[in-house]
Amino acid sequence: MQNSFWETQFVLDPPPAPVERHGDVDLYLPADEGPRPAVVVVHGVPLPPGAPDPREWLLYQGYGALLAEQGVLAAVPQLHLRSPDDLPAAAAQVAGAADLLRADPRVDPDRLALWFFSGSGLLLADWLRDPPPWLRGLAATYPLLAPLPGWPPIDPRFRPLDALGRAGDLPPLVFTLPERERPEVAATRDAFTAAAARRGTPVRIVAVPDGRHGFDALDHTEESRAAVRTARDALLTLLTTP
Repeated sequence: MQNSFWETQFVLDPPPAPVERHGDVDLYLPADEGPRPAVVVVHGVPLPPGAPDPREWLLYQGYGALLAEQGVLAAVPQLHLRSPDDLPAAAAQVAGAADLLRADPRVDPDRLALWFFSGSGLLLADWLRDPPPWLRGLAATYPLLAPLPGWPPIDPRFRPLDALGRAGDLPPLVFTLPERERPEVAATRDAFTAAAARRGTPVRIVAVPDGRHGFDALDHTEESRAAVRTARDALLTLLTTP
């Protein structure tokens, strides 16, 4: 991605939502009073050198506002992850953001989902291995689902494919997959979806025709906009179904 990726406009234009900052977590507040369903939006990692706080990226501000527009309270944590060695600390931050939401009186603590982006897909492993009863669904957009070639060894805990093989009952999975994904990332997601199919685990695939990694900022096309809306609506259905 270009160094200015964080300055690139989101492909949709939801109305701004009120934002509360709680330490490393920004909360995007819906207009409706609670208790509301909630989503933790987990930004891509590792961050490129010189990147600002992802909570200031137009992309993640757009997703926060998009969910709030639909009556969902969205949490966007800033993960302090610059290398694979930081994965355990980042996983703790994601869990902490979920705990923050569940303790908020404006949130229904039994209606939460998590939405991962790019390299944060590795953090899916914890939630696949041991999903809590309140987790209504897991979403991932252009996810990385295994370490890339050339990376230093990482904690085996953060291998979603291995976690899938050991998982019991899983929450619904919604993956948004661009057609023109980077080959090294596409190989990890294809291995995961194939393993899920062999296991009989359904994965809702939202395809992005001609989309690239980062399509939701880079490709301002109707296909991109439709994919973001479709993924959002799939999560909304999981969050609102009794």
